[in-house]
Amino acid sequence: MANTSLLKLELNEKIAAAAERLQMSRREFLQFCAAMASTLGLPQGADAAVAEAVATKKRPSVIWLHFQECTGCTESMLRAEHPTLEKLILDVISLDYHETLFAAAGHQIEAARESAMKANAGKYVLVIEGAIPTKDNGIYCKIGGKTAIELAKECAKDAAAVIAIGSCASWGGMPSTDPNPTGAVGANKIITDKPVVTIPGCPPNPYNFLSTVVHFLTFGALPEIDALGRPKFAYSRLIHENCERRAHFDAGRFAMEFGDDGHRKGYCLYKLGCKGPETYANCPTILFGDAGGGTWPVGCGHPCIGCTEQGVGFQKPIHMTSKLKNIEPPLQYPRIVEEKGTGATLGSAAVLAAVAGAAAGAGAMVAKNLGLSHKAEEAEEAKKAGEKAQV
Repeated sequence: MANTSLLKLELNEKIAAAAERLQMSRREFLQFCAAMASTLGLPQGADAAVAEAVATKKRPSVIWLHFQECTGCTESMLRAEHPTLEKLILDVISLDYHETLFAAAGHQIEAARESAMKANAGKYVLVIEGAIPTKDNGIYCKIGGKTAIELAKECAKDAAAVIAIGSCASWGGMPSTDPNPTGAVGANKIITDKPVVTIPGCPPNPYNFLSTVVHFLTFGALPEIDALGRPKFAYSRLIHENCERRAHFDAGRFAMEFGDDGHRKGYCLYKLGCKGPETYANCPTILFGDAGGGTWPVGCGHPCIGCTEQGVGFQKPIHMTSKLKNIEPPLQYPRIVEEKGTGATLGSAAVLAAVAGAAAGAGAMVAKNLGLSHKAEEAEEAKKAGEKAQV
C-alpha cells in the first residue's frame, strides 16, 4: 500500500514537472493528454497512460526528411499551439534532423543526421515530407549528394517507425499529377520492407501527426492503420458524414455559384465541386488553426478538394462533382442484435419494406435535387403534354 502511494506521488511529481516544462498548468497538461487520447479513439482511462508516457518516457528521436514538397506540412506544424512547436520538439519529441528548422547546414547538418541515426539505431522515428522522384534513377531531388531514394532507404533501415506526412509523401500528391515528369511516388513505394504510416493532407492537421507520435510514445507501437496506411482514428470516416452543411445536402439545398444566395446562406457546396462525399478525413471534427476555435475549408465557404485521396485531390478538377459513396443508410443490413444469415420474420420484412419505401422516396428527392432524375421529369412532362392534347 505504501509502495503504491509512493509510486503515485512520484508520478504526480513527474506530471507536474512535465507540465512546467511545457509551460502549462497541471490541469492544461492533463487536458492535452485527454485530447490526444480522445483523438486516437482510446478507451476511457487511456489519458492516464498518455500522461504517464509523456511525463516519464524518453522522448523519441525524430529524423525528418524533405523531398519534393512546398514545406506546407512543416508550416502547419509551426502553427500548432497545443503544444506549440518549440515545446513539441523540445519536450515531447527530440527533433534531431530537420533541414528547415535547423540553423546548421551543409556537412554539419548531415553529420548531425548520421550521428543521431547511429546513437538511436532501432529506436528513432523517421518522418518523410514530400514525394520521391524515381525517373532517371531519382536525379531530380538530391540532398548532400544523395538522391531522395538513397536517403529514404538509408534512413528507414534502422528506424523503429516510418511516418509519411502530407499527401506528397503519402501517395505522390501534387508532384505526381499528370504528366508526372519526375516519376514522383509516395514513400511507401520506396520503403517496402516495413510498414509506412501515411498521414495525407495538403497540409495534414498537425494534431493527427502529434497523436500518432504520442501513440507510439505511449504504447511502443503505431496506431491501427487502414489498407492505405492511414491511421484509422483520423481517416476512417467520410468528410461528408460530419460536415456542418450535411443537413442542407439531405434537404436538397445547394449553392450553385460562388457568392449566390445559397452560398451566402451556408448551403451545401456539392454542386460547386465539393469532394467531401468521397474523401476520408477528420477535417470537420478536428479543424485547423487554434485561433477562434479553428476552421476548415468548407467552413470558410470553399469546397473540399479531396487532398487526402489519391485520384481525387489534384487530379479531379475543382468544378467536377464528387462520386457519392452513400446517400442513405444501408437499411437492408441486419441489426447489430441479430445474427447474420438468419431469416427475417414476416413482420420485420414488412417493416423493412415500409422503411425502405420511405427511404426510396427520400432518395428520389435527393436525386431530383442533384439533377439525376431529369429523364423521369421529361417523361412526366411528355405525359402532361399528351393529356392536354387529348383535351
